[in-house]
Amino acid sequence: MSIRAMNQTILYVVLSVSALLISFPLLFTLSSAFMSSAESASYPPRLLPSGLHWDNFHQVVQTVPVIRFITNSFIVAGAIMLGQLITGSMAAYAFAFLRFPGKALIFSLFLSTMMIPWEVTMIPNYLTVRSWHWLDSYQGLIAPFLASAFGTFLLRQYFLQLPKELFEAAKVDGCGHLRIFAQLVLPLSMPSLATLAVYSFLTNWSNYLWPLLITNKESMRTVQIGIGMLQFEEVTAWNVVMAGIIMMLLPSLILLVIGLKPLVRGITAGALKG
Repeated sequence: MSIRAMNQTILYVVLSVSALLISFPLLFTLSSAFMSSAESASYPPRLLPSGLHWDNFHQVVQTVPVIRFITNSFIVAGAIMLGQLITGSMAAYAFAFLRFPGKALIFSLFLSTMMIPWEVTMIPNYLTVRSWHWLDSYQGLIAPFLASAFGTFLLRQYFLQLPKELFEAAKVDGCGHLRIFAQLVLPLSMPSLATLAVYSFLTNWSNYLWPLLITNKESMRTVQIGIGMLQFEEVTAWNVVMAGIIMMLLPSLILLVIGLKPLVRGITAGALKG
């Protein structure tokens, strides 16, 4: 065996072991979801169930309105994703192609908001939402996240890499900014838009603190809060909890698998030239 083949073999072994270690929590959660109550509470913990106890998932549905929680999370995360795509792409186009006084300063101030911790703005946002009577409502869950400095920065950097000759030719043909934005910039920027869409959806799907803060009705809870509702003070059936986690993770995992290729392509596009 040559040195190069040996190095590749060692590399693949290391990567395989690392992937197994990283995926172990998910695999253990999946295994525990099919265990009986006695197996999930045993010590030392079992790695594999003795059988497939599908009734754990039925018990989750009977214990909490998991379908309602998943629907709420889909509505909230989907609306925020669309909002960030719209506001981020329009703001990025303005910062990339329009000329106006103080553009560099405004863009710097805009980016500086990324350094402000979310916890600092949480109380002012809560007071604003409460004053507008938006507690226990979709608009209260969605509105504070409709704009993203990260999304604007990501799209702006991608827009700046687009060939300037296309925009010069479009202006010669009489295209205005709106037509250039809709028919040139957006179609050419699908990788970065897909990246922002996947990132935004997954980030807001896993949001816990804000829905916990502004929702009191069970009908407005999201999946992250629903997982906590499977735990009780008296006794906790961990097999049921794990089954609930799998049910609530499944939509985001499916989206990640579907959007993984555009996500990687969009993130790496800024590092490639030509």
